[in-house]
Amino acid sequence: MLTTQLTNELAPTLLRSEIDERIAKVRPSSTPLDQISRMVGARKAKSMKVEYYSVDIKDGASKTSRSLRGVTLAAGQSFELPVENAAIFTETETVLLPSVIIPKGSYKGQHLVAYVSAINADSISLIPVNIPEGEAGIEIGTIEQGTNVTRMGRAARELDVQTSQYVALPRKNYNFCQIFKSQVEEGFYQRLSDKEVGWTFSDQEEVAIMDMRMGIEKSFLFGARARISLPDSQDEILFTGGIWNQTDRTFTYENMTEQGLTALSRAAFTGRSGSSRKVLIGGSGLIEAICMTPHVKSISADDREVVWGIDFHRIVSKFGTLYVHHSEVFDLCGKENCGMVIDPEYITKYTHVPFSADRISFRKQGVRNTEGVVLTEASCLVLRHPDSHLRIEMASEANSPSAR
Repeated sequence: MLTTQLTNELAPTLLRSEIDERIAKVRPSSTPLDQISRMVGARKAKSMKVEYYSVDIKDGASKTSRSLRGVTLAAGQSFELPVENAAIFTETETVLLPSVIIPKGSYKGQHLVAYVSAINADSISLIPVNIPEGEAGIEIGTIEQGTNVTRMGRAARELDVQTSQYVALPRKNYNFCQIFKSQVEEGFYQRLSDKEVGWTFSDQEEVAIMDMRMGIEKSFLFGARARISLPDSQDEILFTGGIWNQTDRTFTYENMTEQGLTALSRAAFTGRSGSSRKVLIGGSGLIEAICMTPHVKSISADDREVVWGIDFHRIVSKFGTLYVHHSEVFDLCGKENCGMVIDPEYITKYTHVPFSADRISFRKQGVRNTEGVVLTEASCLVLRHPDSHLRIEMASEANSPSAR
């Protein structure tokens, strides 16, 4: 016989998904982050501590760590180039130095291209590619500190079967599932009485869920990962870490002009792997600044779209599409001029205890003459590819103590 117990054992996500869909109908626009995480789906966590790996593709370029003066290059001869991050390079790769120009010969005017022959701790050994054969030496001059060194394709020999392995070590991280709870009670006689305005126990649950979701939204954004023990009982409490501090990428602005909006789109969609459609949630100050730009002011109602039950305002640029939504959480947390660009494909929600509503009769227990329901969820949110997401801060506030 098919029972809910059997369903929970064989298909644990079936009933849970229906609950999440019902919860998602409660004021979805007020809690966009929690809304998206529920609609996208959650992973089951076997413990309150969630360990996960986050990995991004290698950086596409590094910079020289110091200046090289009087550089002379000869065909077939290697030279050492000090770089800030030698670990992103591998042997057999080619690199491009866009600011280093070949001054003479058949390759005159071209950017320097070189072959990586060896990797050292803080430098790479390069063999110039576009230095004409037979040239005893071409004076390049000075390669300044901070010069870009861009990774390009590998170059294998004809008889090579193998090449250096591509290594992108994932970073192990962890987060705690926080136990979110809300409790609603109704007096026994109150429940039996006629309600003039139709205020039922379900209505109270809905209001409690609204408040609970708002609390979850704040924790998912700005929560601090921690574990504490109460001094009296030594009971342990776990706190989840918000995604605001899970990425190191920050975009700062002073005045959100049309050029600033383009720069924001460029920062959100370039430099790292990610989707061509991302979500921007922000406080009232940031949203107001965005709406005041001429490009956005000219957008018609046709550029609105409802996704995950949320009404988004679409901003389309050559870099990608931003789905913009005002989040009152930023205002409530003192970050009305801040926001965050989120890639929905690379956020993961873990639930140790899926959302549940437990009915409790305090009247039958002899505690008090009420009927109650306890709403519980133990969950956390993590960024699987941290650099696909972006913090947005006003320049005047970025260095303030409350900016983090």
